[in-house]
Parts: sequence; structure tokens; C-alpha cells
Amino acid sequence: MKIKVESTDRIGISQEILAIFASKSWNLKSIEVEAHFTFVHIERVHVSLAEVEQSLRHIDGFLGCEEIVQMPAEQRENHLHTLLNRIPDPILDIDEQGIILASNSAADSLLQNDKQSLVDQPITHYIDVPLSQLLQLNEISLSVNFIHQPFIADINPVVSEQKISGAVVSLRSMHKVGRQLSLMQSSPHDALQSIIGHSKKIKLVLSQVQRFAELDLPVLICGDTGTGKELIARALHQLSERKEAPFLTINCAALPEHLLESELFGYESGAFTGASKGGKPGLFELAQGGSVFLDEIAEMSPYLQAKLLRFLQDFKYRKVGGTKEFTADVKIISASHQHFNELIEQQKFREDLYYRLNVLRLELPALKDRAEDITLLVEHFVLNAARQFKLTPPSVSHEAMTILTTFHWPGNIRQLENVIFRLIALNEGSKISAAQVQTVLFDSNDPGLLTTMNEQEIEDWASAQANFERRLLEQLYPYYPTTRKLAERLKVSHNKIAMKLRAYGIK
Repeated sequence: MKIKVESTDRIGISQEILAIFASKSWNLKSIEVEAHFTFVHIERVHVSLAEVEQSLRHIDGFLGCEEIVQMPAEQRENHLHTLLNRIPDPILDIDEQGIILASNSAADSLLQNDKQSLVDQPITHYIDVPLSQLLQLNEISLSVNFIHQPFIADINPVVSEQKISGAVVSLRSMHKVGRQLSLMQSSPHDALQSIIGHSKKIKLVLSQVQRFAELDLPVLICGDTGTGKELIARALHQLSERKEAPFLTINCAALPEHLLESELFGYESGAFTGASKGGKPGLFELAQGGSVFLDEIAEMSPYLQAKLLRFLQDFKYRKVGGTKEFTADVKIISASHQHFNELIEQQKFREDLYYRLNVLRLELPALKDRAEDITLLVEHFVLNAARQFKLTPPSVSHEAMTILTTFHWPGNIRQLENVIFRLIALNEGSKISAAQVQTVLFDSNDPGLLTTMNEQEIEDWASAQANFERRLLEQLYPYYPTTRKLAERLKVSHNKIAMKLRAYGIK
């Protein structure tokens, strides 16, 4: 029987209560004392609450007693266990010997036998790292295998008198870590809705995206820089059955070979100098069940091309410095602005890897090839920029829009967006004029401006002349958007201007 005894806060009153119990030979199992309350657990052997109350009535300061279901410590422990069991991640509390003192239901559920318990068992029986790595003075995170499953272990030390007396180990599944990383990389917006345009070419791309998303096959996205390859890749993922799983991206041109390899495949502890203790999972492991977007894949080194080809054959891989084989369930989406046929002929890209990646192919049109979409894009970027700068969206004059829609746009949509944002940032009126567009568009930092070539650019007389002609035409064509007007400006024949525009792909 568990009883709460209420009394005044008088020194010695708890000893008097216990003395009464001793005189009655009542078996006392536990006692807890708080201000105004004494909690006792006595064995119920022919003892009633009325008898206890009658025995304590004569004590000075006694106010009453009542039977309770749980002692305060039991109540706190039950609340703590309820809280821990509601946490979906496995959590373990270990002492300095590595013995598991407590575990939540998520940790216990990892055991195949429901009748088994992790409590009182050495954690080293279940985890693949030594105890010394778990008992550190500072909070750390490790890549571990717990009961043959991969996790990221967040370890918080329990320190008593500047000595480690244990640790609390929280395990996060690779799937959850991958989703968190995917959220950090992604935008909350619907990628397909963010693709703006009504031209035939962009409508064809959108219809292909919807069809390809239903097929669990590799997709290769080709197109010039700035045409929105990552946006298309994200749309392929969001429309697929893998949409609830991670979508992770990496730029193959941004990292040296050894770093790119470890980012893709992960590495084991001690794989190389500077490697994190416990190793690190790679994108293929973190994206389990989802998609991996390999941007600028043509920049990948021959060594990594061979390793990626081996991975694509059966989706099995080994981490850097490891011997254990893993299997990844991921969809590979790759992209490049380079021409693969030329790279293959120059033996810079493996032909067999190209065929593995090029199962489904998307060709993104350059902005100059979908000029009818520029007006929609300009309006969209004007609203976005004005919203970010907290300004009233200005209108775009007819003359300014003419320049924008007839410009060559070598940097494609990315360049157009940057130009619009600069226009909004610099604009002080209610309308964007043609003069403002000319000032921003032909700034010396923008592609397409006629500038002096440096010595390294000049290969020979013919290439230098061609480079000069191209830049000259790119600069003047937006001002004189017909071949006849441009010919009059440069005082040459109409046929010559038409031939040059076609040769440089400006018209």
C-alpha cells in the first residue's frame, strides 16, 4: 500500500511517522520526503488506511493521509519512459562500462525477439564501434551499425565531477538523415509549377517530364548552362513514386576526385587523413528510396566514371576504405551542358557509362529558342524581385521588353533572372525603361559585351576575328532586331548580316 501523509513542515515529524510504523512492525518498502508530505510504501498485510490514519492522529502537525497509486519517483520514471517511448528514434542510456541502463521502445523494437531486452546488456554486443568512441568528453556524431542497421549516432556524454560516467546515445536512421538533408537542399515550391512557358518546346519538355517520372529508369538532362536542369530533375522526383523519399544533389564539377568519391559512396573510419571518427555516409546511402541528381556529370574523372558504372550495374558499392558491400535503392538523374559525342570521341567520357545514363533523355531548349516565353519569365521575375525587395512591382515599357525579348541570352534563364533582379534593385520609378535595360544588360560584367580579348583567348587571326564579330553582333542585335536595320547600322549588305547571324547562332 502506498500512502501520502500530509503534515506541517516541522523538523523531525518524518522520524516520528517512521517510529510509529516501526512500533507497529509494518514492513516499510520505501519512503520519500518532500515539504509538507511524507510518502511511504508499506506491505499490505492486514493493514488498512484507517488504521494508519488512527495511528498517526496523535502526532503534532499531522493533517491527514490518503492512498496513492504511485510513489513520486515511480510517477516521474513512468512519465520519462512515456516521453522516451513517444520519440521515434532509438535512444539508449549507457554507463561507463557500456552497460545499457535504459532504452526506449524504438530501440527495443530493433531486436528480432520481442521478449528480449536491451537493458543490462553491453552495447558493444550490438554496435560496430568500440566503447572508447562512445565515451567522449564532448558531444559527437558517428556513423554506426546498430543490430546490423546503419544509423547516425548522436552521443551526449554524462559527466560527473569532470569524469565520464556514461552517455546517452540517440540513433537516427539514414533515411531520416537523408530526408533532413533533402529538405535543406530543396525548395517548398512545386518544381513543375515553377517551369514557366507556353512555347511548343517547353510544352514538349513538360510532357516528357511527366512520362519519364513514372519510369524508374536513369534520366540524362542535356542543355546549356542556365536552362534549369536542376529544376527539371527536381520535378522528375516530385512526380515519381519516390517523392516522399530524399532528393539529393551534387555538382560533380565542384569537388576534386577524392572528395567527390567520399561524398557519393561515403567512407569508413580512418579511410584517409582527416576522416571523421566513425566514418561518414554517402549520398547513395542517405538517398535510400529516393533520387540522386548528378549535375555536370561530364566533369567526373575517369576513375569515378568506372566506379559509377560498376554501381549502376547492380546498385552495389563499397565505401572508401571499406570492404563491406552495400546496396542502394536510388534513381539516378544526371545532367551536363557538354556534348557527350565529342567527349566520347576525345576519350574524356566512357561510352559504356553514357549508355547507362542515357536511358531516358531530356533536351532543354536555350532561351533564344523559346523567345515567346521571355515575356512570361520577365513578368514572373519582376514580381519575385519586387517581393524580395519589398517594393511595388514596376511595369516594363514596350521598348524595354523588345530589347529583353530579342537579346541573345547566352546565360539563358539564369542570366535573365539576374538582369531583372538588378533592374528592380536599381529602379526608382514605376516603370523600367529601355535605357535602364541597356545600362544593365550591356554592363561590362555581362556576357555578350564587346570587350578587349586577353592574350590567352587569341588562337589565330581567324578565331580572333570570329570572336570579335560574334560579340559585336550580340551587342548590337537587341538594338537593331532585324537583319536590315542591323545591316544599315554597320553599313554592310543585308545578306552578309543574315549569314553572320546564322553562323553564330544569334538569330
